[in-house]
Amino acid sequence: MSLLHLAILSPFLLAIFIPILYKLFRKVHTGWFVLPLPILLFSYFLSFISITSTHQTITESVPWIPALGVDFIAKVDGLGLLFALLITGIGSLVVLYSIYYLAKDKEKLNTFYVYLLLFMGAMLGVVLSDNLIVLYTFWEFTSFSSFLLIGFWYDREKSRYGAQKSMLITVFGGLSMLGGIILLYIMTGSFNISEIIDQAAAISTSPLFIPALVCILLGAFTKSAQFPFHIWLPDAMEAPTPVSAYLHSATMVKAGIYLVARMTPVFASEGLWLWLVAGFGIVTLFWGSFNAVKQTDLKAILAFSTVSQLGMIMSLLGLGAAALHFDDIDNSFFGAATAAAVFHLFNHATFKGSLFMVVGIVDHETGTRDIRKLGGLMNFMPITFTLAIIGTFSMAGLPPFNGFLSKEMFFTGMIRVTELNIFNFETWGMLFPVIAWIASVFTFIYSMILVFKTFTGKYQPEKLEKKPHEAPMGMLISPIVLASLVIIIGFFPNILSNSIISPALESILPNNDIDVHISFWHGFKPELFMTIGVIALGILLFLTLPKWRKVYNIFPKKLTFNRLYDSGLEMIQHASNKLTKTYMNGSIRSYLVYIFAFFIFILATTIAVKNAFTFDTSNISSIGFYEVLLALAVVIGSISILFVKSRMTAIILLGAVGYTVSLFYVLFRAPDLALTQLVIETISVALFLLCFYHLPKNRNEERNRFKLTNAIISIGVGAIVTVIALSAHSNKVFDSIAEYYVENTYTEAAGKNMVNVILVDFRGFDTLFEITVLTIAALGIFAMIKLRMGGKKKNENK
Repeated sequence: MSLLHLAILSPFLLAIFIPILYKLFRKVHTGWFVLPLPILLFSYFLSFISITSTHQTITESVPWIPALGVDFIAKVDGLGLLFALLITGIGSLVVLYSIYYLAKDKEKLNTFYVYLLLFMGAMLGVVLSDNLIVLYTFWEFTSFSSFLLIGFWYDREKSRYGAQKSMLITVFGGLSMLGGIILLYIMTGSFNISEIIDQAAAISTSPLFIPALVCILLGAFTKSAQFPFHIWLPDAMEAPTPVSAYLHSATMVKAGIYLVARMTPVFASEGLWLWLVAGFGIVTLFWGSFNAVKQTDLKAILAFSTVSQLGMIMSLLGLGAAALHFDDIDNSFFGAATAAAVFHLFNHATFKGSLFMVVGIVDHETGTRDIRKLGGLMNFMPITFTLAIIGTFSMAGLPPFNGFLSKEMFFTGMIRVTELNIFNFETWGMLFPVIAWIASVFTFIYSMILVFKTFTGKYQPEKLEKKPHEAPMGMLISPIVLASLVIIIGFFPNILSNSIISPALESILPNNDIDVHISFWHGFKPELFMTIGVIALGILLFLTLPKWRKVYNIFPKKLTFNRLYDSGLEMIQHASNKLTKTYMNGSIRSYLVYIFAFFIFILATTIAVKNAFTFDTSNISSIGFYEVLLALAVVIGSISILFVKSRMTAIILLGAVGYTVSLFYVLFRAPDLALTQLVIETISVALFLLCFYHLPKNRNEERNRFKLTNAIISIGVGAIVTVIALSAHSNKVFDSIAEYYVENTYTEAAGKNMVNVILVDFRGFDTLFEITVLTIAALGIFAMIKLRMGGKKKNENK
């Protein structure tokens, strides 16, 4: 295993030891044991910049399932490195922040950091895997670990609801994505992303191309909270603030962005890809910013802000995708649009991460996030106020912060859309700059609401749970670092041009030589006037907010996407309960009827359709007198059980049948199997007798009544099993493996008892897992008995 693979798996390895460290060092915050890992990983990935900046890649492979073409291929290119640096860099700051945010005597820190490390490792696996099956495995692990993180405070109903909602929506998208991956494999014969990209032109005419495209986008849209799948993200804000700062600014929600960027070389030739990615992105941008304005919870504002910003990045990726397959179009436009997407992806992680931490500080020091209760905190929390100004002004796209630069690039891309003459962009494309500008106005408004409604205005101490004061320096370090990056990148944006942005562009738009140069001043161009218009109208609407905010009351609450989701779940639960009650009647006999009837139907249909029944007597051994005698004894004993009136007699007959079967093994020279059968029958009979006393009274009249259904099912199961056994014996596709064991038992395992050697050596893992299963079952039975006994004692004490 290479060092790169170890870097990806290291969070999982550390997670194993966190509970041990938590117990051994109770007086030390567990976060201090976690913090060194993301810092080391961040330093390690920084060393790759010198390689990716020259447009080179590093690839390491470890075989996993070679027979299916699934290898753990770790690949570091410009795009993967950008995400790896965000995951580890923001991860380091989040862990440091969490050390001061989460009290070690009040929270289950061992659980929290195990979940966080699992998520970090899963995200690294997603962005650094070149095999789609491996990527999908890590992808679903991000859904699982984020579910645990969002529901960390599981005693709160809203936390459980948010965790369930995120899991259901993202896992639905993940399953759709798996379908797309399988379709790509059918078309290309490979799961490796690099090989699929090489065959992109060949598969674009396949009838499976469009279904694969749609399935892949469903996975990306659900994970990145694109409209209308955005509804899970606001509810996920019930997670602790460090989780929100990590998952919803730099990592999980960016996974869908990563998938679209990574698969752009495969699907960009199809106009549907451009319209779906750019169209859903621009709608999400507007819808998120529009809904953010009406929120009264600081984290809810940031949640819808994240939805909006993700839509902005997605729309840029959609428009920039056409650079790959349309040589007659000015590729500099598409390159600029994609560069804006990559640049804003980085900028968003910096200012949104710092804002989440600022909101966490406000909540931590005042006891509330409700802006209706806040105000006048500037005098009590000057450093936090400064950080909020930097983050919100960058989010609003104001100079001199980094958000202004990427927002100007965004406006440039939206204006240039109207110049295109492909895929009907020359007509419908006119909507893009209009929607982008309106959404930017709302972005400006909610940014001003977030900072000024919290830190200026009237101070309301009677509405606060705590007396506000500045946060400790340990909690401020992380947002200060991120806010510093907002300013530094704002003044010196080109330090990222060749080191980060250009290599990432090469991964998204291969073989396109695009010069990335970012500057503040572009002259008096339309995007400058768009920005001036956003600021002017934004200020006006912010100052008159109470007068027009009632517009949100026009929308009926019963017609929201959240209501649709909740109603859908209720309908599914109601339908499933109604269906379940039709067959779950508490009768074991009924359940067996369903199971065996299905068993008969499926197998009989398969045999009939495939014409699989054959009966070849050429390989059947001769049947001796004793075998016939024993067979008759088994048949007579089995049939007799049906007619005896005494339960004791039935148990004895059942044991006799089992003991007779063991005699077959003696005749066939299998003493070990005979001994095993005897032991099992003895134990079974003993258990039946022990339970005899607790069985309900035998109602002979009901017991002896003939039941046609039982007879049909019994005869059907017996007949179908017999047919399968005869057909299997008559249709031997491969040579018997028995000769292999005969020849190798002694030479390979030094054992003369063939059965023992097979169980212990050749099939040792099977035996081990069978023992494990039995052990688990035994422990479960023991636990249930103990619980029941404990319940009886409590009742007796009452």
